[in-house]
Amino acid sequence: MKLSRILLATYSIAALLASMAAAHADTVKKPAARATKVSADFTKTGEPNVMSHAVMVYDQTTGQPLFSKNADSALPIASITKLMTSMVVLDAMQQMDETITIDRDDIDTLKGSHSRLPVGTPFHRDDLMRLALMASDNRAAAALGRTYPGSTPAMVEAMNAKARTLGLENTRFVDPTGLAPGNVASPADLARMVDAASKYERIREYTTTPALNVTLPNAKRSIGFQNTNALVRSGGSWDIGLSKTGYINEAGKCLVMQAMIASRPVVIVLLDSWGKLTRIGDANRIKKWIEKTQVAAITAKTS
Repeated sequence: MKLSRILLATYSIAALLASMAAAHADTVKKPAARATKVSADFTKTGEPNVMSHAVMVYDQTTGQPLFSKNADSALPIASITKLMTSMVVLDAMQQMDETITIDRDDIDTLKGSHSRLPVGTPFHRDDLMRLALMASDNRAAAALGRTYPGSTPAMVEAMNAKARTLGLENTRFVDPTGLAPGNVASPADLARMVDAASKYERIREYTTTPALNVTLPNAKRSIGFQNTNALVRSGGSWDIGLSKTGYINEAGKCLVMQAMIASRPVVIVLLDSWGKLTRIGDANRIKKWIEKTQVAAITAKTS
């Protein structure tokens, strides 16, 4: 009986000590967790702690960069290409209500990417541009190129001519979809290209449409499409005026946006991001950084 009481008392003391140790461990871990979160947003020098390989943050009002990283490196841009594709279509003043039938030539044989647009199905040019920009549909972009005056080679020539007009020295296009890794540009060039694209009302509207249901002709069903940018789909605290994502293996994950942040129009370019959420995390860190520096500037003026 005495032995049982001794064992019980020993167990109780051990349990109490373990509980106290666990509580102490929690109290020392919490500050470390907060410090990790802060350091993930900004570097030790106070800049945005971005993971993307190449970055440009551009103030549209002043025309000056706010932050850059490998900004002059020409890199594959994947479906960011579709912004230039759309600009040259609109510049050519093609009829947007003209019917275009999806052709076998529009099928992606380079990367084997999937499309939900059936071969033989007619769409208005306007619908194809919307799907190319919002849902980044490659078959839609290929059809826009095929039906451009002079066909796809003429469109590519027009895209490169437009790049030269905009002063994009490190930019080159070889196809209208972005599937070819030969489509390259630097973040500095893309900031100017996004600035130019943001002046087209259709491009602004179509790239910021969260979702769309398209009813197929002579069919009883509709197909739902979503914007490829999670920040557009979720809304939240972002005020996005233009958006385009891109991905092929050679380019990594890419994102360009025009947005109002801290009451100023800003272009964000993120190239060669790896991981599912890296480009979104980088965009959010840049937004926090701009808001923080804007508050600091206002405080300095009023103090």
